[in-house]
Amino acid sequence: MSRIILGVFLLSTQFIFAQHLSKNQFKVKGNCEMCKERIENTAKKAGAKTATYSIDLQTLTLETDHTISTDDILKKVAEAGHDNEKFKSDNSAYEALPGCCHYERNLQPKSVENHEHHSKKENEFYVKGNCESCKARIEKAAKDAGADSAEWNAEKQLVTLNFDPKKTSSDKILKKIADVGHDNEKYKSSDSTYKNLPACCLYDREILFGEANPKVHAEEGTSEHSEHNDHNATNENHGNHEKQIEGVTVTSSKAATSLNKKEAGLVFTIDKKELLKAACCNLSESFETNATVDVSFSNAVTGTKQLKMLGLDQKYTSLTKELLPEIRGLASAYGLNFIPGRWIENIQLTKGGSTVTNGYESITGQINTELLKNAEKPETSLNLFSDFNGRAEANITNVSPINDKWSQTFLLHGNGTFGDTDMNEDGFLDRPKGTQLNAAYLLNYNDLEKSGLGSHFGINFIKDERTSGQIGFDKKIPQDKQSLYGVGIDISRFQVWNKTGYVFKGKPYQSLGWMNQYTYHQQDSFFGLRNYSGKQQTYYSNLIFESILGNTNHKYKAGASFMYDGYDEMYLTNNFKRNEIVPGAFAEYTLTGLKYTLVAGARVDFHNLAGTQFTPRLNFKYDFTPQTILRLSAGRGFRTANVFAESQQYFASNRSIQILQNGGNIYGLKPEIAWNYGASLQQEFKLFGRKSTVVADFFRTDFQDQVMIDLDRSPQQLTFYNLDGKSFANSFQTQWDFTPFRNFEVRLAYKYYDVQADYLDGIREVPFMAKHRGFVNLAYSTNKNNNGGFWSFDTTLNLVGKQRLPNTSSNPEEFQLPTYSESYAILNAQISRNFNKKIRAYVGGENLTSYYQKNAIVDVKNPFGNYFDGGMVYAPIMKANFYVGLDVTF
Repeated sequence: MSRIILGVFLLSTQFIFAQHLSKNQFKVKGNCEMCKERIENTAKKAGAKTATYSIDLQTLTLETDHTISTDDILKKVAEAGHDNEKFKSDNSAYEALPGCCHYERNLQPKSVENHEHHSKKENEFYVKGNCESCKARIEKAAKDAGADSAEWNAEKQLVTLNFDPKKTSSDKILKKIADVGHDNEKYKSSDSTYKNLPACCLYDREILFGEANPKVHAEEGTSEHSEHNDHNATNENHGNHEKQIEGVTVTSSKAATSLNKKEAGLVFTIDKKELLKAACCNLSESFETNATVDVSFSNAVTGTKQLKMLGLDQKYTSLTKELLPEIRGLASAYGLNFIPGRWIENIQLTKGGSTVTNGYESITGQINTELLKNAEKPETSLNLFSDFNGRAEANITNVSPINDKWSQTFLLHGNGTFGDTDMNEDGFLDRPKGTQLNAAYLLNYNDLEKSGLGSHFGINFIKDERTSGQIGFDKKIPQDKQSLYGVGIDISRFQVWNKTGYVFKGKPYQSLGWMNQYTYHQQDSFFGLRNYSGKQQTYYSNLIFESILGNTNHKYKAGASFMYDGYDEMYLTNNFKRNEIVPGAFAEYTLTGLKYTLVAGARVDFHNLAGTQFTPRLNFKYDFTPQTILRLSAGRGFRTANVFAESQQYFASNRSIQILQNGGNIYGLKPEIAWNYGASLQQEFKLFGRKSTVVADFFRTDFQDQVMIDLDRSPQQLTFYNLDGKSFANSFQTQWDFTPFRNFEVRLAYKYYDVQADYLDGIREVPFMAKHRGFVNLAYSTNKNNNGGFWSFDTTLNLVGKQRLPNTSSNPEEFQLPTYSESYAILNAQISRNFNKKIRAYVGGENLTSYYQKNAIVDVKNPFGNYFDGGMVYAPIMKANFYVGLDVTF
């Protein structure tokens, strides 16, 4: 009997003791099994009853009794070298860890004791939330649990409690707050309760306590309900934590390249930090470390660069600046050179159909460039660049706040190519000589928090002059007065734009935006004895209203747009004039569920020459888990082809132009129409204790009335006609991003393209498109020293498979091209040194494999003969090229 009593006594003692144990979870940084063992042993030695560390979740679960302080345990964990949500390890303790244990400290929160924005008091506790609904819920729960008063601050993510300790406790109050759905520093809400919160209240559970919530405005703690609003007042845009109203963007933190998990579409953001990994003198060089966009030379005489996406030419991608139409029409051939790399704040790249609010021309996707316009204090930067073959450029940028509402940006760029570059020794320049002067001024007004008004104004002027052709050609002498073949291209461009938005008072989800832009573009050019000139005037206007239906789970946008294009072109002796007038209307609905987002939109445009066009688009995202995301998209687009401006890479040849008209109103041709369908799967997982992401996507584009550019009918002819049959492009890409060890980033990609079309003489592959492409990007940087200095090493390898070449079998044998090109590889690399936060120097090389197309020009010795052709380019035309640069910030 005594044994039974003793057993009951022992069990009762253990039960009573267990009732005084509390279980809490904290964020702690670590990498590997060694970290796990160190963290758990340290916690137990500091008094924890149990300690369980999850490498994948980066969490430490502690079970302690009431006599042990979790703060004391976490302090010991920090002393052992592991940053956590309350204490940061000393540098010496961190550096003493084995190499495999060196986690990424730049992702860590500030110490709670030394938080740079706020010192937490005894009666203050971290509680997560987003908006006014969260505030009401948190404060009510606290009072229900016995608090005399409770005040929750969204910006600081803190609740201040006043209560009588004899009646209740902070533990009881925080437990009640967790029960209604809000994680806090002592208790975590159940998944089911969290998921039942309204969509606007679904805070980010991964943000550590003490860090700012990006969904909350910095000044007044008001919530940002809109996750993505291209034209209106508030948004969380493309993976960057920012608020934006018609181009006025305030950014808190960005990754170099990010894929936004919250977007229904496949949207990548390329930050200016990513652009610094390569020379990036202009937009055409901004995608060197990006696997989605292919950039290549398209002409051996003019050095023209064009990009391709999803296996199709640049003209099928909507290229915008500040979400306004940019590289289109007469700017198609050389527009990539008009946006200097050092002017770019970030680039948003959307694969597949984009939103209908941005227009009807997007078929394969959209590339939007945002210019520099954000700075907390005045900042002036100088960039100097030169390569070893006579090209130099300078950039001066100044971003400065005028007062608490106004800010301005000055952007100045100048470049010149002065050397005669002829690496293949064929007597022709490998790239044009000439100069460009480019200046812009931006003025921003931001009073979103008070009056709800914001506005952005911009003006830009460009003067670009280029000369190419045979070495020794004199542009001052008329072509018919000299024997050397020459090319001259002079471009003047002027733009002015404004974007203004208003957020309705008390309704952060409701806004009105209006954007307007005027563009004047003039080109005067000649290609040997062939002249081409053109003028384009464009006026664009877009009005968008955004609101909700009942709650923020149901959002909608509606609006109207207007586009005017006036073209006046002269080719040889033929004059082509037309005015395109396109009023349109659109609507878009966004449905947000716990695991899915549906964006359905449609627009109707009344084109005076192309007729009424209906453009539906659909994007759907489903989160199987937070780490596994499926996206589906489908949409229609249409455009009018500018056959001369978009085909200038073939002007430096003997080819005569023939247009087979079929009753259309644009050069006698009908508008191009295409349907694009896509699916992608994004999977995140831990590798070596670090984040790793794999994205696989497939897109198909089907054309109707596509304007075919037929290079095969005759090597002496360039023929345009509308498609009669099938034309499609299948694109498959898989990309893997991972970090094998600290500061070392790896990006691997493989792309497969199947692009075919029905030409007049049968279906065949579209020329100059490699079926197989491989991509490797490696980036490593050293740790920053006390002055903020560090080294960076970046290299990119592109593997390009064979490409079908145009049929030249009717030429004499010595001027015939093979049916397929060779496969080749291009290696680029750069080393940069940041001496401190203000001075950076870099040196790099392009095409370090020195692979180049040896016979890039057909019949190069007889440029005025029947067989001369400078447009048959499938590979680089320059060998290895080295460059140096300097960045200074004042």
